[in-house]
Amino acid sequence: MPAPPQGPGAAPPFAAPPTEGGRTRLWLGLGAGALAVLICCGGGGTAVVGLAVSNAQAIGEQGRAVTNDYYQALVAREWSKAYDTLCDDLRRREPRREFERRVATEPQVSGYRVGDVDLATLTVPVDVTLAGGRREAQTVTLAPDQQTGGVEVCGVS
Repeated sequence: MPAPPQGPGAAPPFAAPPTEGGRTRLWLGLGAGALAVLICCGGGGTAVVGLAVSNAQAIGEQGRAVTNDYYQALVAREWSKAYDTLCDDLRRREPRREFERRVATEPQVSGYRVGDVDLATLTVPVDVTLAGGRREAQTVTLAPDQQTGGVEVCGVS
């Protein structure tokens, strides 16, 4: 005897789960999640590297600029401007008047060429031409300025 037909509105107790593509959807979801994590982490890593490179370039540019300002003031015999580029430590050791008196008696700088900043040691090589044509290599030591965030001349050898 056959089973009686279901009446109107009758529904099976639960729907049968789909059987095709279950693993495919799982792997697609995991792959999409891994790609999202990779993009986020990769973007963060790229940003950190970008900031480090940008900071190094800024220090290099500031170092060359302050070294150029120092030697430009020496060539122009503007001792006060040269003194203003010095770090606080040098200013404590040598007051402005003593600096101006000392620099005025040293051989005068008639020209210079500033090299590239060594970021590891914060030094800048400078080829200096003195009055009379004599040339010498000098090294400017830089130091960070805590108040301005820039760099200052903190020694010349």
